[in-house]
Amino acid sequence: MFISFVIFGFIAALTPGPNNVMLTTTGLNFGVRRGIPHLLGICIGFPVMLALIGLGFGTLFQLFPVLHEIIKVIGIAYLVYLAWKIANAEGGADETSPSKPISFWQSAAFQWINPKAWVMGSSALVTYTSLDDNFFLQVVIICTSFAIITFPCAGAWLVFGAGLQHFLKNPLHRKIFNVVMALLLIASILPIAWDMFQ
Repeated sequence: MFISFVIFGFIAALTPGPNNVMLTTTGLNFGVRRGIPHLLGICIGFPVMLALIGLGFGTLFQLFPVLHEIIKVIGIAYLVYLAWKIANAEGGADETSPSKPISFWQSAAFQWINPKAWVMGSSALVTYTSLDDNFFLQVVIICTSFAIITFPCAGAWLVFGAGLQHFLKNPLHRKIFNVVMALLLIASILPIAWDMFQ
């Protein structure tokens, strides 16, 4: 069971989604070092969110389903806003760049409105836990595993984005890349938006 969860975790953490698209853009525009807080915000913020859901916060959503829908709407609106910011980013890895990468706290808080994080997290909790065994311990193991798995997987996207700095020195090419990443971010939320308004 644990091996299958680890495989699931690696696949979920490596595949494109809002976090990975934004990390790639952060890597391109600000470099790896300035993107580390963004990466750590994901690696810590997602497991914390998952722990709170697994240890009782999810009951609140069962009692008041409208809260979950409100979070989805806020998440979609925020992702559209981030896509706009990405598309209009000038970028630049130098320290004098006026724009700033996403901070640790912004990244950690973003997990609460990230549609992929909700789907991935709730799927893991439903599939890889059992009420027959020690549920608390299972949730702790899943959260710890996700923290460990996410760092290299999401980190690869940050490094990939930073590696593109050498190929996208031309401001026009960088602008095109940012617009493409913004469109990919929008595409990543379309299934959630479609599902909501069906």
